[in-house]
Amino acid sequence: MNSIGKIIGQRVALGALTLWIVSLMIFAGIQFLPGDIATEMLGRSATPETVASFRKSLGLDLPLYLRYLDWLRGILHGNFGTALSNGRDIGSLIAPRLFNTVFLALSAAVISVPIALLGGIVSALYRNTFIDRAINVIILASISFPEFFVAYILMLLLAVHAGILPSLSDVEPGTSFWMRINAITLPALTLAVVVLAHMMRMTRTSIVNLLGNQYIETARLKGMSEWRVMVRHALPNALAPIANVIVLNLAYLITGVVVVEVVFVYPGLGQLIVDSVQKRDIPVVQACSLIFAATYVLLNLTADVVSIVMNPRLMHPK
Repeated sequence: MNSIGKIIGQRVALGALTLWIVSLMIFAGIQFLPGDIATEMLGRSATPETVASFRKSLGLDLPLYLRYLDWLRGILHGNFGTALSNGRDIGSLIAPRLFNTVFLALSAAVISVPIALLGGIVSALYRNTFIDRAINVIILASISFPEFFVAYILMLLLAVHAGILPSLSDVEPGTSFWMRINAITLPALTLAVVVLAHMMRMTRTSIVNLLGNQYIETARLKGMSEWRVMVRHALPNALAPIANVIVLNLAYLITGVVVVEVVFVYPGLGQLIVDSVQKRDIPVVQACSLIFAATYVLLNLTADVVSIVMNPRLMHPK
């Protein structure tokens, strides 16, 4: 019999291996980008001697594998290096941006998860009716629109016409909690609309699959209301796949915010990586990419463990 500790250990080892492979891909992909970073930083008027000296100061004259090992060694010691654009420590540059991104993602989750659960229960309760079809049309339409389109529509309706929310999400480290909430409402609503469909569809499907079971019929024969049967008997047994898809969508909320942050000029990790690409600040791009990858791997690992804990049959593959 496999213990939960052994299974978690296997998943952690697999996640570490995956993250190492991703770090190789990130480093190699950025190194093989067209153009020369020294020329881009110094300008085309720089002399070859100046360019060569600058490349040496950055360690670009070393072999590729040595540069990767130095970078990986620094990451393992918590040292992300120094930003080329402003000379700041990358760790201190990323920390407030990462907090902003996580805050935005959690805010979107607070909006989307309860609505998804309620909408999925209603859709399952009134399945194959007009209400069910209307909900399906709405969520399929929301999942079909790209993030930037939803963002601009919400900005037009709530910021330009209604004037109740700011169109730009400008926050600073000293911004109060309620001012921060007001600033991120539009991007949080955009992300919530984008991920709502996945969670609602999974909730509906999981509950509908359980409604034909004998214990559901028994509860109905006892005279329990349909809503009570749904909430007390069907929903708890459908939580494993629902929790799995919620955690996976949370991973998307954190790693897929780049477009939304750029649209609303939100000072998060996504906006930072776009600005760093434009400035050819390679160390910052590598650090941000690795943080996104680590977050995604960690949350996928969490989803896997949650599925196993909530469904003990997965612990016994035989």
